Amino acid sequence: MPSSFDYAVIRVVPRVERQEFINAGVVVFCLEKKFLAARIHLDEARLKALWPGTDVELVREHLEAISRICAGDESAGPIAKLSQRERFHWLISPRSTIIQPSPVHTGLCENTDDLPERLAKQLLDI
Repeated sequence: MPSSFDYAVIRVVPRVERQEFINAGVVVFCLEKKFLAARIHLDEARLKALWPGTDVELVREHLEAISRICAGDESAGPIAKLSQRERFHWLISPRSTIIQPSPVHTGLCENTDDLPERLAKQLLDI
């Protein structure tokens, strides 16, 4: 039987005042399957085209922290110690920084094995 899941696209917004962004990741949460994961893919050339002065390494560090938070990796700080649901809601909370989540979307899946990868291919142009 299909399970519902929620997901948000992670965006890099190098100049917040211009509201231009590139999609750089996806965070997926399925409560029924106890699943929380992220798939990150940063297109550095597109990012540099939006803002040549972007500190790409700093952006990459922040994006990689999302994956560590999803995995519950304690090196990601106190947020990583929260429940999966709490971590997902923290990750998808609206913010006005260089890393921003999209609105949350929902879907149905039979299993979550390759769900982040499928969404990443569809939404991140991998």
